[in-house]
Amino acid sequence: MISVQNLHFHYARTNIFEDFTWQAQRGETWAVLGPSGCGKTTLLYLLAGLRHPQSGEVRINGETLTRPRPQTGLILQDFGLLPWATVRQNAELGLEIRTFYGADGIHAPRNLPAVKSADAWLQRLGLGAVADKYPAQLSGGQRQRTAIARTLALQPDLLLMDEPFSALDTPTREGLQNLTLELCTEQNLTLVTITHAIEEAAMLGRKILLLGEPPNHKPAILENPGAGKPGHRNSAAYVELCKKLREMM
Repeated sequence: MISVQNLHFHYARTNIFEDFTWQAQRGETWAVLGPSGCGKTTLLYLLAGLRHPQSGEVRINGETLTRPRPQTGLILQDFGLLPWATVRQNAELGLEIRTFYGADGIHAPRNLPAVKSADAWLQRLGLGAVADKYPAQLSGGQRQRTAIARTLALQPDLLLMDEPFSALDTPTREGLQNLTLELCTEQNLTLVTITHAIEEAAMLGRKILLLGEPPNHKPAILENPGAGKPGHRNSAAYVELCKKLREMM
């Protein structure tokens, strides 16, 4: 699914990645963890095709990434909702934009069923009752679910999330973490989530990619097979993993 080979990337005189290689398979859920400035968001933008390496390559499904691909969904920390549009209009924004291009393989995937409504996702995510409200009338959790509905309506195979739950209260955050893993399993999505919170990484990532102070050469990868399973958050394995991540950071 994802293949990063011999990646080199720098800003001005700061090298972020040097000869960096990493792979992720279809359907895996990854959390990317590390201190501020280590390159977490940069890696996400490279995977999204919004930035490009100085050398090396990023391949998604065997194709070298040279631009954003229509099968990749990106959810940012601030939700990215249009304040003058309703929940339904926000959720259907991507679908509306795709109608301008048609299934050209560049802006919209070929061979996908024509979907013109996000109503099924609004219902699935518990937003049916607020579909005609505006973002300012919603809770933080409802705004985040609207952003998720907008992304899933486009039928992605890769979901990239940049600290999507950091501004939410604990019960809402934990509920959305569980929902995200459930949806990824249902849709066989590959998930890459950026986080600065050890506990969130241990909850979301069945595999955890730990970045250090740049430049990053060889990734540290920790297995976390219990992520998403009932009771994982209260398990001894979860507590031990959090302790180990703290020590490594």
